[in-house]
Amino acid sequence: MIDETVRQIQGDEIQSPSIGAVKAAEALRELSTREYHTVEEFMRSLVSNSRALRQANQTHAILYTTQQRIIAEVNELDPTTVDEAKARLNSVIEDTVTRVEQSKRRAAERAAELVDDGDTLLVHEHSSTVMATLDRVLESGKRLTLYVAEARPRYLGRKTARRFAGRDGVDTTLVVDGAVGYYLSEADRVLVGMNCLVEDTVYNTVGTYPIAATAASEAVPVTVVGSAAKFIGSGFDFDNEFGPSPEVLLEPAEGFNVGNPEYDGTPTRLLETVVTEDSVIEF
Repeated sequence: MIDETVRQIQGDEIQSPSIGAVKAAEALRELSTREYHTVEEFMRSLVSNSRALRQANQTHAILYTTQQRIIAEVNELDPTTVDEAKARLNSVIEDTVTRVEQSKRRAAERAAELVDDGDTLLVHEHSSTVMATLDRVLESGKRLTLYVAEARPRYLGRKTARRFAGRDGVDTTLVVDGAVGYYLSEADRVLVGMNCLVEDTVYNTVGTYPIAATAASEAVPVTVVGSAAKFIGSGFDFDNEFGPSPEVLLEPAEGFNVGNPEYDGTPTRLLETVVTEDSVIEF
């Protein structure tokens, strides 16, 4: 299960960082079924497998923070037997998964309060926390007009558009990325997720920065929603990834390069708010 989860995270089969963090935490349950002669042997295995999961994608901050927490909280108990260490690991995994799910739900509830009945929103890609926010807005009986940027080259916006197609209370339009400026003039708010927040920069799926910059020009407020676990201090270096050229071009790129970064950085000065399960931070 651990090796398969590493492969899925490395292959970007799990696109939501929060979902990836949950899967990585649950994958460590496999260690409780293995045989270990000493606590030290068990802990070495836990640390090495956790490292493999963290390194599967070094852009997912919540993967980093949750795996660090698991190691720290198992260590904190200072188990004296292997069975005690295994029991502690399973308990910490359960708590970690609950925290991630609850933080997503609470952040979505807070963000939904910023949306008024009849608002027009522009969203980007397919953040699971943004999806939860939109679900919460619609469940409260509010009506929305939703513009969804396609989020090339993986077209994650198509998943969002399909998710809300035909839903009561929402009129959904998928727009090409280059038309964001055209539709922003009609928007009351931009709502996006985040991979992580490092100092004064939000890293998210590429395309977020130009949307935020254009929104600032049009005086449209931008709200970022995500777990507080995505706030990163020291010890984490955001290392951008670049997709293969076939994602952009079907034919070979002959005589030129293809720039295909997966993330970009948005300065917090372009944002109105960052919403987490703990607070609404204004800029």
